Amino acid sequence: MNTLAGRRGEEQACRYLRRRGYRILARNIRLARGELDIIARRGELIVFVEVKAHQTRESGLMAVSKGKCDRLQSAAAAWLAAHPEAANLQCRFDLIMLTPGATAWLPPHIEHMKDIIR
Repeated sequence: MNTLAGRRGEEQACRYLRRRGYRILARNIRLARGELDIIARRGELIVFVEVKAHQTRESGLMAVSKGKCDRLQSAAAAWLAAHPEAANLQCRFDLIMLTPGATAWLPPHIEHMKDIIR
């Protein structure tokens, strides 16, 4: 993510994941095939997390197009090829959506959608 809001969103997503028992392995990994926002591990599961910080839930969901999903899968395959220690682990693609709180002083709403690509 390039914007300040995007970077803040990623940091909030990392804190959210850590509180739920995920270990952050990497962030903002740029590969020839695409970018991975967060790579996390929980037990025997590797999770590739796409983070979207948008004004509305709908605009965030629209940003996760078929092409975006294809690039995520391709980038994940490249990352896995470079990390043979993860070869026997299960993998999943999640989306963490951050939208503004009801008022300016409330934290953003965080929605964690698991297994978004099948």
